[in-house]
Amino acid sequence: MLYALLRSGMIQGRILFLTICAAGIGGTFQFGYNLSIINAPTSHIQEFTNETWQARTGEPLSDHLVLLVWSIIVSLYPLGGLFGALLAGPLAITLGVSMNIQPMYLGESAPKELRGAVAMSSAIFTALGIVMGQVVGLRELLGDPQAWPLLLASCLVPGALQLASLPLLPESPRYLLIDCGDTEACLAALQRLRGSGDLARELEELEEERAACQGCRARRPWELFQHRALRRQVTSLVVLGSAMELCGNDLMYAYASSVFQKAGVPEAKVQYAIIGTGSCELLMAIVSCVVVERMGRRVLLIGGYSLMTCWGSIFTVALCLQSSFPWTLYLAVACIFASILSFGIGPAGVTGILATELFDQMARPAACMVCGALMWIMLFLVSLGFPFVMEALSHFLYVPFLGVCACGAIYTGLFLPETKGKTLQEISEELHRLNFPRRAQGPTWKSPEVIQSTEL
Repeated sequence: MLYALLRSGMIQGRILFLTICAAGIGGTFQFGYNLSIINAPTSHIQEFTNETWQARTGEPLSDHLVLLVWSIIVSLYPLGGLFGALLAGPLAITLGVSMNIQPMYLGESAPKELRGAVAMSSAIFTALGIVMGQVVGLRELLGDPQAWPLLLASCLVPGALQLASLPLLPESPRYLLIDCGDTEACLAALQRLRGSGDLARELEELEEERAACQGCRARRPWELFQHRALRRQVTSLVVLGSAMELCGNDLMYAYASSVFQKAGVPEAKVQYAIIGTGSCELLMAIVSCVVVERMGRRVLLIGGYSLMTCWGSIFTVALCLQSSFPWTLYLAVACIFASILSFGIGPAGVTGILATELFDQMARPAACMVCGALMWIMLFLVSLGFPFVMEALSHFLYVPFLGVCACGAIYTGLFLPETKGKTLQEISEELHRLNFPRRAQGPTWKSPEVIQSTEL
């Protein structure tokens, strides 16, 4: 990505690159890292829980209760994320902070020809966090029975790095002009991010969007569901946001260990094989970041979900036939890697930029709040119920997720417009036409709040 910035002639492209790194290291990197590090000490924490209970009551916990306590422990992480997501909208308007608005901040700071690639860097940092968590969780590092408290506390490091670096970087130019009305600060931020090139055209586009939002206030999350002019955007955000969390990618990570062991991988080496799964997602996140502005968002989403449906079907069949045909375990291993690769190429990155590209400046913070809350709620439900679902469905565990992946591909193909190479203003105008297909086209587009009185 840095090469693309430098090749485009942006003298100070390094400022944008440093902005991406500073936002990512304390944002989605933390998300992936915390998701990953909790897997390594699973057995150690379960033993600690059982021993603590036995020391206090004199009786050990049953296996079912140990599993229940563990599920609650894991699900507390997304509950904390949900609380933060509910604050993301107001904070985005007043300060511009929180992980949930990271894609919005990056998307608003990047030029339109790089907006998708820059915003999708969030997926790169998520995958990087997963890999780093897997590496730090090795038994040789912090994955042994005595070091797991240090492993869980290690997430303080990236947070401290972001706290030290992010205040030194520029604010979003779009936020400064449209929300704050500060033209001079907007121009100064653009000059830091773009260099000394001609900024007249970009300033003109920002002024057009500012004029369209003139007289409007920042919308509240529940108001997004009341506007007919935002119907397609909100539906796309809910459907595709839910699909990303319920598509079964976390299942592949959770099931990988047992499949690797059954396939003959020595138990001591399984942890290294699992690092390979995280590396696959990181690789494809980088690839998708490079090709998103060439192939478009729709192609990556449709292709990703379609391939996940294919590999998930083969994975289910392979698990069902493993007792009769032992070689199908190797096929299951291949499907795990293929499914994670498919997730990384599309859903992992593209879904995160929907709130940035589909909503105007007045609705964007609320959309990020809705998207973040939805993500954390889904993650909470998956974290709490997944161990019991896995125990109940056995080899057919992936079947419900197949339906989710298929629905994600179909919905994208039928209802999601392509946003590649368009300004945020042009995207808003196209969505307005899609929401009101029978209306004669006027000369200008108006913010949904302007037409609220006639379109509710």
